[in-house]
Amino acid sequence: MIRIMIADDHAVVRQGLKMFLALDASLEIIGEASNGKEALDGARQLKPDVILMDLLMPVMDGIEATAAIKRELPDTEVIALTSVLEDASVIGAIRAGALGYLLKDTKAEELIQAIKAASEGQVQLSPQAAARLMREVRAPESPEALTDRETEVLRLLAQGRSNKEIAHLLTIGEKTVKTHVSSILAKLNVSSRTQAALYAVRIGLVDKAES
Repeated sequence: MIRIMIADDHAVVRQGLKMFLALDASLEIIGEASNGKEALDGARQLKPDVILMDLLMPVMDGIEATAAIKRELPDTEVIALTSVLEDASVIGAIRAGALGYLLKDTKAEELIQAIKAASEGQVQLSPQAAARLMREVRAPESPEALTDRETEVLRLLAQGRSNKEIAHLLTIGEKTVKTHVSSILAKLNVSSRTQAALYAVRIGLVDKAES
């Protein structure tokens, strides 16, 4: 069961998301929030697996809330779900630690698949957001060298593999994969798997077609 929180300042949007997500027995809506502060408070209390985060909200916006949540709850994955496709919003959300960036016109079945993928640590970006990120997000400056095993993990991560898939392919435990990912993020001085994946593409570790 994947535990989900929905953060959006429009009640009708939250209700609509709850209605169609409830149709999948593997998903459980455990909370909702109407602004970023409520999302942060709710995440602290409920510790959801995935948060669907609107970006334009009162009190505290989705980018600020995402950054705060990822600092305190690194295992909670955030998918930015928004109608905004401005460069500043896309880049801000990913730098804050969002694993994915989807537009609100995403089809229901695609959103459900994205939630399931995010719960396993897979990067989820709309094609439009991915194009903007590749153009705008810079590679980290003077990253610390990765070990051979960390480089293998990064390559698979950038290919969109889940922690479970990486563990299987490298014949190691999922906890070991998580440890490697944490080390990779620290060495590259980035806050999300998405940024690490973009870095892997930039340095030629994987082709754009693979990522």
